[in-house]
Amino acid sequence: MNAFEYASPSTKKDAVELLSEKPDKTVVLAGGTDLLSLMKDNVAAPERVVSIKSIGELGGISYDTNRGLRIGALVTLDELVGNAQVQEDYPSLVQAIDGIRSPQLQSMGTVTGELCQRPRCWYYRSGFGLLAMQNGKSMVLEGDNRYHAILGNAGPAYFVNPSSMAPALIALGAHLKIYGPNGERDTPLEKFFRVPKTDGEKEYNLASNEIVTDILVPPVEGHANATYEVRQKEALDWPLAAAAVSLEIRGGEVRAARVVLGHVAPTPWVSSAAEKAITGKTHYEANAKKAGQAAVQGAKPLSMNGYKVRLARVAVTRAILRAGGKEV
Repeated sequence: MNAFEYASPSTKKDAVELLSEKPDKTVVLAGGTDLLSLMKDNVAAPERVVSIKSIGELGGISYDTNRGLRIGALVTLDELVGNAQVQEDYPSLVQAIDGIRSPQLQSMGTVTGELCQRPRCWYYRSGFGLLAMQNGKSMVLEGDNRYHAILGNAGPAYFVNPSSMAPALIALGAHLKIYGPNGERDTPLEKFFRVPKTDGEKEYNLASNEIVTDILVPPVEGHANATYEVRQKEALDWPLAAAAVSLEIRGGEVRAARVVLGHVAPTPWVSSAAEKAITGKTHYEANAKKAGQAAVQGAKPLSMNGYKVRLARVAVTRAILRAGGKEV
């Protein structure tokens, strides 16, 4: 690991000032569960690390019946999953965190850090760059692409978004509050993620001198929500495919639906086709399979990951069934 400066500001204003001095050579440290691994592997080599752990206003969980749930940027996964309000109203978040099968990651990792973790693509983690280009060609297309994208993979990015929390939070309509040199801004989490075109870009819309301060999740009255992941093993590992759903149910009919897939595209993948397949249906459990099939319309598997099409279809189907209390 290369030598670096370390700063620990006590206010978000001071943190942003420190980030602004060396914007391309400074990184934010929260839980550190991803950043330290990247630094040890020389994938990231910042000249300055700014720890935001001492900024008290970035912690805490609160709930308001009108505004919903507020999650501070420094809230750990363990804190969130242990919150009684979250357990009662937001089971999709609990189920997503439960899939992160590491007590260490749950106790140290923050919710915001989980959203902002870098891709788990082995080309990127081995130092070949975010887009894994060599001699003008993608190493992914001609190499081992078992765990890469099947949707949104027209190029140049073929990695999958690694966040387990993002699909559930997007399905729930979450927003982020972001603080930077120009003050505070609000952005829907769905618009936070992006597909980079060059190795120098990031996969999310956050400037080098900005920090996420809060995650805001609307109330869920009348909505059923759930997450379902398909994985190779029960021990710590990233899912092969996942889906999160939020269904507004009135009188047994689905009035509105949100279906978001994870681990199958460079960004969390919102499936309007799956939402359309389930909306307006009274016996929506019977249409869960149709929604799963609709979700993978247009999938373009690579040479070694065609199996993920079926897994994504199953994840959507079972997430819908789980939201309706039908475990399979």
